[in-house]
Amino acid sequence: MPSTRVIRPISAPLQGVIRPPGSKSLTNRALLLAAMARGTSQIDGLLDCDDSKVMLEGLRALGISLDVDWSGPMAIVEGCGGVLRNPKPLRIDVQNSGTTIRFLAAMLTACGGEFELFGVPRMQERPIGELIAALQNLGGGITAESQNEFPPVRINSQGLAGGSIVVQGARSSQFLSGLLMAAPLAKQSVEISIQGPLVSQPYLLMTLDTMAQFGVEVERLDDLRRFRIEPQQYLATRLLVEPDASAASYFFAAAAICGGTMRVLGLGQDSLQGDVGFVKLLQQMGCQVLYGDSFIEVSGPAQTGIECDMRDISDTVQTLAAVALFVSGPTTIHGIAHNRIKETDRIGNLAVELRKLGAKVEERTDGLTIYPPENLHGATLATHDDHRMAMSLSLVGLKVPNIEIENPECVSKTYPKFFADLESVCGY
Repeated sequence: MPSTRVIRPISAPLQGVIRPPGSKSLTNRALLLAAMARGTSQIDGLLDCDDSKVMLEGLRALGISLDVDWSGPMAIVEGCGGVLRNPKPLRIDVQNSGTTIRFLAAMLTACGGEFELFGVPRMQERPIGELIAALQNLGGGITAESQNEFPPVRINSQGLAGGSIVVQGARSSQFLSGLLMAAPLAKQSVEISIQGPLVSQPYLLMTLDTMAQFGVEVERLDDLRRFRIEPQQYLATRLLVEPDASAASYFFAAAAICGGTMRVLGLGQDSLQGDVGFVKLLQQMGCQVLYGDSFIEVSGPAQTGIECDMRDISDTVQTLAAVALFVSGPTTIHGIAHNRIKETDRIGNLAVELRKLGAKVEERTDGLTIYPPENLHGATLATHDDHRMAMSLSLVGLKVPNIEIENPECVSKTYPKFFADLESVCGY
């Protein structure tokens, strides 16, 4: 793709149907647990993107046998039963994949061995200290750069002993998910307590469900505030990865911005992914939402701004911000302080780009308020090498001429075919 991409406005309301690719979050959880399981697993519907390929290559380097058919897409994974076949010291490049470094850091510490996990410069700015401390408290040998706060991560471990730990819930649910998935490999039972508010709770529930599909039981105590995990063996299974609900949000938002109807196949009210809750915010803004057995349909346009807490669906904040430009009245978003430590500062840099379009934005530590301008205008928008910034901001160009997206190829992190799919539903 070119270094910039101009988005073409559409004149008619949308009428589209699409099935987005598989969930990145489910794909990487399923791949990791299949690799650790006893026996051979089949994963159907896995996501073909940079982040899943980073996980795949990391597992291959560890000696895991993987046969991937991207035409399916599906993978056959021969699990190691928690005993890695490649005992030699190993360096693994996680690039800018947060799930890969956090999940592998925990699991490799539990397996034991000598490893180094490193990535792109932005990865060296993404905190991992709380996960490192928790693993050390469970008896694992693991350290990180800069007083154990940031990658690269170095592991020299004899496995996890077990025990009780307390983790903060406000920073990243991926820390807790990594600990939960690694805990069954510990020598003794592990008890994990959560202190403070928990962000992205649906991702925690997704982790627990995926672990259950691989035969591991987690005792839930105190209403998801405490968990006990006994030493157990993951067992091979066949698992179907749902379409990615975060990816679906862009098409729901397109209907909210342009009017008309967008139907997304493969998702429903019972989805494992919390980001399906994004449509409830669009409903508050005036859209109509229809749920089927295996689809969700949104009809727009959105009409009014809202105030909302998005701590549980923070990957859709930028998508809602795009919609907020086209309604009457301000939209205020709370509870997303953790968005500042993702692929980019998803509060501060989002505010910068929205202001280029003429919007007034008030930025806070844990959120922002967006005031739609009377006259939106075209602009060249930076993505800050963030796939979600690129996909969300491109939606503005469906209504506003002269929107140009820099570095559009960054969408390959989770959705390489995004622009082709967007053009397809727009009828270009």
